[in-house]
Amino acid sequence: MQDLTVATAQFEHKSWDKSYNLATIERLSQKAASEGAKVIAFHECSITGYTFARKLDREQMLELAEFVPNGPSVTRLIQIARRHEITILAGLFEKDENGRMYKCYVCVDGEGLKTKYHKLHPFINPHLTPGSAYCVFEIHGWKCGILICYDNNIIENVRATSLLGADVLFMPHVTMCTPSSRPGAGFVDPRLWENRHKDPTSLRIEFDGMKGRQWLMKWLPARAYDNAIYAVFSNPIGMDDDQLKNGCSMIIDPFGDIMAECRKLDDDVALATLSPEKLQQAGGHRYKNARRPALYRDILGQDHEPVQKVAWLSKKQNQ
Repeated sequence: MQDLTVATAQFEHKSWDKSYNLATIERLSQKAASEGAKVIAFHECSITGYTFARKLDREQMLELAEFVPNGPSVTRLIQIARRHEITILAGLFEKDENGRMYKCYVCVDGEGLKTKYHKLHPFINPHLTPGSAYCVFEIHGWKCGILICYDNNIIENVRATSLLGADVLFMPHVTMCTPSSRPGAGFVDPRLWENRHKDPTSLRIEFDGMKGRQWLMKWLPARAYDNAIYAVFSNPIGMDDDQLKNGCSMIIDPFGDIMAECRKLDDDVALATLSPEKLQQAGGHRYKNARRPALYRDILGQDHEPVQKVAWLSKKQNQ
C-alpha cells in the first residue's frame, strides 16, 4: 500500500434539501481535491438530512428515500467524484423494490458505486430496516470498512470489521449535544450558533465540553487504538432540524492520536495522510495477534435479546 491522503468534512445540511446538500458536498469535495485528498467522507444522511426524519410517516419516508445506485442523488454523487477525481463517501435513506428502507452510506468514484452499507442499529424512524452485514472494501489498495454512528458504540462491531481486514474505518455520525444519563450531557442553545460570529467563545465552550468533544474523546481514540486502525470520523455542524451539532470531524491514527480535525464554526474539511507502517507499529496490532478466542468465543456468542435505547428520543420513539 502507498500513503493515502484522506479528507473528512463537516457542514450544516438542510433537511430534505438534496440539491443544497449535494452542492455543498461538491464544493467541499473540490476543495479537498485541490489540497491533495484522494478520498473525502461526509456525515450520516449528509445528502438528505437526518433528525427531521423522526417525524416522518412511512409514505413520507418512501418519498424521501431513493434507490441505490440508480437514484438521482447517487448518480449526481458519481458525477461529482468524476469531475473532481476524488472518491466520495456520503449518506442517505435508501428504499428497495419491496418497499424496505435503510439508513445507507455509499462510496463512489468516477466509475460508479464502489460499495454501500446499511446501518446495523437504526433508530431515527421506525420504518427503517436494520442492516445485516459488515462491509469491507478497497480504496486505492487500502482495506476499508464502514460503521454508521450508533454502530460504533457497540464495540464488537468495530472489532469485527477490523478482524475482517479493515485498516481504515469510516465513521459517519450525527451525534453529540443531546441529553443522556451521563454527567454533563444536554442540548446546546441554538441562539449560541446564531451569535457565533460575535461570540464564538461561548459556543466553543459548549461544543468542546461534556456535551460535545470531551464525550467524544472518552471513546473514539480507543476504537482506533485498540484495533490498530485509522478512524475517519465525520459529523455535521450547525442546526440539524431543531438540534445543534458541533462538528469535530477528525481523523485518528492507529496510535489513537488526532491527525487532523475540523475546528471552524462553519463548513470545513480536514486532511491527513495515512501511512501503512503505522498499522503494524501500533499496539493494537500486537493485541489482536495475542487474542485467545477460545476463552471468550462462547461468551461473546451467547444468546442475547438486543434492547436498543437512545437517550434523547421519547419513550414512544424508543419502542
